Amino acid sequence: MNQGKRVGIVGAGNVGATVAYSLAMLGSCHEIILRDNKIDVAKGKALDMSQAASAVRSHTVVKVAEDMSDLTDCDVVVVTAGSPRLPGMSRDDLLMINANITKEVIKGIAQYSPNAIIIMVSNPLDAMTYVALKESGFDRSRVIGMAGVLDSSRMASFIQEKLGYGGGQIRASVMGGHGDDMVPLPRYSTVAGVPLTDVLSDAEIEEIVVRTRHGGAEIVGYLKTGSAYYAPAKSTGIMVEAILKDTKQIHPCAVYLDGEYGYSDVVSGVPVMLGANGAEKIIEVTLNEKEKEMFAKSCSSVQTLIDTLNQNNFFQGE
Repeated sequence: MNQGKRVGIVGAGNVGATVAYSLAMLGSCHEIILRDNKIDVAKGKALDMSQAASAVRSHTVVKVAEDMSDLTDCDVVVVTAGSPRLPGMSRDDLLMINANITKEVIKGIAQYSPNAIIIMVSNPLDAMTYVALKESGFDRSRVIGMAGVLDSSRMASFIQEKLGYGGGQIRASVMGGHGDDMVPLPRYSTVAGVPLTDVLSDAEIEEIVVRTRHGGAEIVGYLKTGSAYYAPAKSTGIMVEAILKDTKQIHPCAVYLDGEYGYSDVVSGVPVMLGANGAEKIIEVTLNEKEKEMFAKSCSSVQTLIDTLNQNNFFQGE
């Protein structure tokens, strides 16, 4: 009998494990179930985290699913599973590899946790969210991609660094796909309610926008052998918390658009209200011409990936 909330995490690498750790520390849920191909590594991490939870008097227990059939009745399932881009691999190669991994994982989730809300973290994020939605057959409100929370937090961090003050009071806003075509929105970004344009020059704002777009690459450049995981994991945890606690908070997330902003049958990052039923409401903010152009470019990048999947007959026979 599941007395409390249960969160499944598929992929116990750096991001998945850090999501689990951050949720366990907060005691957000009764049980966290890790699923990874490397079962012993997952078991070791689960034991370590359960002991950390005991240290902070959190009631959360971290367990391991040795098979997808052990990932039952989860309220939320986070998917971080996927291959990183290896030398000599094109983006399209990576797209097909991760789309196939996602397809397998989602089949299992749909079968064993049919009422779960799925949060996709695997890259290319927007395309994987699209695959997860199509493969699960779930309502679009229950398949959400994590990118906007991360990109917005990166932008906020760069604003704080540039200003030298305002920490904790900065609200940055980023829309669009996760990648070089993301759409940072300085007009909707504030410091303690003061518009960004009142505290920074256009040149400074542009510098922050460019740095935000390449925020992930900057970290990879330093780490050399991996990519960011603390901020992506915390951003994912924030979304999980909003759903488990039914907060109705607004966060930028990647969702399937069906007419919103003039786009259909594509996934992109937009502000949504997160609650117990997932993305319960899509908020349509007014974009100026320049922002509309950037958003169009971003949607078109994601559309190209979806087209590649279709050309490879990825969705055939469904």
